[in-house]
Formats: sequence, C-alpha cells, structure tokens
Amino acid sequence: MSIDLTTCVACDACVLACKMENKVPDGHARTWTEEVLTEDAGGLKLELFSNRCQHCKSAPCVSVCPTQASFVKDGIVMVDNDLCVGCRQCISGCPYGARYLAPGNTVDKCTFCEHRLGTDRQPACVEVCPTGSLVFGDLSDSGSEISRLLKTRQYKVQREDKRTKPKYYFLLPVEKKAVKAS
Repeated sequence: MSIDLTTCVACDACVLACKMENKVPDGHARTWTEEVLTEDAGGLKLELFSNRCQHCKSAPCVSVCPTQASFVKDGIVMVDNDLCVGCRQCISGCPYGARYLAPGNTVDKCTFCEHRLGTDRQPACVEVCPTGSLVFGDLSDSGSEISRLLKTRQYKVQREDKRTKPKYYFLLPVEKKAVKAS
C-alpha cells in the first residue's frame, strides 16, 4: 500500500471506514491519521497522512510471538485469534505502534481487509479515500498501479533504521524543475 503525502488531508474517512468494516471497538484503531510538523532550511513543513501496520517483510511482531499467532500470509502480517493468548509481546515488538489488545484479550491490527482479497473490492480505507491518496495492490505484479507508482515516484518508509522492510510507502512530492525566464 502507498499513501500520497501531497494529497492526503487526514480527513479520517479511512479511519471510520476501517472501524465500520472491521468492527473495531471504541477506543481502538487499526488505522489512524497523523500530522507531523518539521522544520528545515526551507522552513516549516506539515505532513498529513493515515498510518497503520506497515506489513513488514521482516516483521519483529511475528518473530517475538511465542504462540505463532502472528504470522505472514500472502505478504500480509496477520493475527490468529485462536492462537493469541494476549501476552502483548507483539505489541512491544512492533516499532510502529500498530497493534492493540482488543476486548477478549487478543491482539488486533490492520489486515489490509484481507477478507476482501480475491474479490473486486479494495481495502475499505482505499475505497472511501476522497482524495485517492491510498493505493493498494500486488507489488509482484509489475503492471499494478502500486508497482508503477513506486517506479515513477520518490518514496520513503517509516523507521528504516529498524530494518523491518516495511511495505507501506509514503509517496513524496514530485520535484518541480526550475523554469528559465526568457
């Protein structure tokens, strides 16, 4: 999945759609929005974006789970509620804060609406995004929109220092070339 940092307005439509689609209990969230203000030589910069599980290729939440309740299926990091004992090891192991202990003492998180895969439906957050900022697809399909975006746009990932190889990509603004005045 990718999010375009130039078009996301942090409207929370994705958050609400996820809560409704996945019956996320009040007080918890599988996805959330953030506002990050930074300053550099060019001045202040505000990034607005929705955030969620990064579905890491080297997911520490999977490797620390003592019951194998956390696992990867088709590139998506999942939780098997029948195996989860609520020990919270995966919550501590996630450097992105993307997991929570749900009522019933099992861990929950974003699954990219895995139950919709193989249908003509996208994850709920993607379907409702009013600015089209979220794109979901198969990275192994070179013809998919997500693959095209990652080939043509500059992007970043969060917490690259953790070496988790996250698969949630933040598309950066397109650099504008200076035009000579004539």
